[in-house]
Amino acid sequence: MSIAVRRLAPGDITLIRDLNRLFGRAFEDTDSYGAAPPGDAYLTDLLAKEHVFVIVAFYGEDVAGGLVAYGLDKIEQARREVYLYDLAVDAPHRRKGVATALIAHLRTVCGGTVIFVQADPGDEAALALYAGLGEREDVHHFDIPVSVEV
Repeated sequence: MSIAVRRLAPGDITLIRDLNRLFGRAFEDTDSYGAAPPGDAYLTDLLAKEHVFVIVAFYGEDVAGGLVAYGLDKIEQARREVYLYDLAVDAPHRRKGVATALIAHLRTVCGGTVIFVQADPGDEAALALYAGLGEREDVHHFDIPVSVEV
């Protein structure tokens, strides 16, 4: 059986909801991905944005995996960098090339000069995948709250 991959469009509400459930299982965070799901209008608008990439892989009829990435248009040159925010493959479909196929599809549709992604220390599968596709940079990651007064 082969892997089919495609970017979701505004009418793919059921598929984006399936993908969110998959993310919740894969990241063991069903609350973040399922407790307060956005409405159909929000998801339709999100999927219509040119700089938002929601890509799903199918293994037969099943949603086997997916990714969400965001285009960041730069000001120093007329170019785009892409941040791959979420990528997950459902447990029964791992080690079948699904993640590689998702990233390959993102490369063809994103219009970017580089795709960057972060991976958690200890996530050996993700680290191996990304190391096979690009260069590693050692950087620090900071979450800066928006609602706190400075």
